[in-house]
Amino acid sequence: MEVWALVMFAALFILLLAGFPVAFTLGAVALGFGSIFLGIDFFNLLPLRIWGIMTNFTLLAVPLFVFMGVILEKSGIAEELLETMGRLFGRVRGGLAISVVAVGALLAATTGVVGASVVTMAVIALPAMLKHGYAPTLASGTIAASGTLGQIIPPSIILILLGDVIGVPVGQLFIAAAVPGMMLVFSYMAYIAYIAWRHPELAPAIEKDPNDENLGLKVVKSLLPPLALILAVLGSIFFGIASPTESAAVGALGAMILALIHGRLNLTNLQQALQQTTRLTSMVFLILIGATAFGLVFVGMGGDNLIFDIFNALPGGKWSFLIVSMLLIFVLGFFLDFIEICFIVVPIIAPVALHLGLDPLWFALLIALNLQTSFLTPPFGFSLFYLKASAPTLELTTIYRGVIPFIIIQVVVLAILISFPEVALWLPSLMG
Repeated sequence: MEVWALVMFAALFILLLAGFPVAFTLGAVALGFGSIFLGIDFFNLLPLRIWGIMTNFTLLAVPLFVFMGVILEKSGIAEELLETMGRLFGRVRGGLAISVVAVGALLAATTGVVGASVVTMAVIALPAMLKHGYAPTLASGTIAASGTLGQIIPPSIILILLGDVIGVPVGQLFIAAAVPGMMLVFSYMAYIAYIAWRHPELAPAIEKDPNDENLGLKVVKSLLPPLALILAVLGSIFFGIASPTESAAVGALGAMILALIHGRLNLTNLQQALQQTTRLTSMVFLILIGATAFGLVFVGMGGDNLIFDIFNALPGGKWSFLIVSMLLIFVLGFFLDFIEICFIVVPIIAPVALHLGLDPLWFALLIALNLQTSFLTPPFGFSLFYLKASAPTLELTTIYRGVIPFIIIQVVVLAILISFPEVALWLPSLMG
């Protein structure tokens, strides 16, 4: 029966790659194999599992953070940040690209919505970069990579989901993710600065704008609102004032206040934000319910024991398991969405990691950083599609070439975190 569990796993991936809906495919495969090998009465356990998901207080943060991000997307903060930061850094070589990375980091720490960040920066920053002589590969790679920072910089939806799947406190995971997130930001900037120094024609400086007399004041005014929101959300978690779910409610309220200040909080925007939040949250929870059914059948058929035996037989113990599991997630990221990997693959390998003595917080962080690359890896990287849709004049091959250096940077940062776990774990240790 354990071998048939692997057959069920293979059948699932074949159907997903064929384009069938994820949530319903998970449920259908589980129902089919479970009915044949375990009997229909086995599914009497499923309602209790679903009830546990629906009453999970931690997962309540998902719709709240999504709502916060959508509201901020409509508030005009991103446009204001891009304009002022572009003027501030644009006078140096590579300055426009560096400003895009800085704005991407700020948007990641406030909105956390990858699609919105990539589209916004593509519409606003890309024409300016191309107009001032930036290489299309550098411009497109910078925008795509900066837009995906919302996957690792908290408050990130994937961190909430991983924390629930692996059993790690989401607050600690948020704080731990801040360090590798900043490592990525500064690594991106360092790469851009090197390219601008080595090849000035690829990232030239722009002339001073005559309207920049009050630039310092404009920068402060555009930076203060998102920084205040970041402090309210992440600061309340770090200092133990609020749980992640409570801080998500604070963030949602803060986003509405900022949108009101910018004159963008009207009934139309509020209705659209609620609709987008409902659609995205419903998709996440439908996939989660389908993955719960799949996981129940997979464990019932003994698939978890077989997976453990396979990894346990590898020479090298936990380090072999870690390398193989990271490679598996990286390769799957070329073809599957991060939510699918989180709900299908992670529940299978996480128990093995815990049994081998790996720190669950560190392991969850490695998976989160690894999953971020799935947004950039062709052929199905979502950031690549967002960028192509927002800038139809760009060739897809140009975008592919542009993101390759940033994928390499992500892999290098991942290798650093694997080699030196204390880099990621020192900040959460202060929370005690």
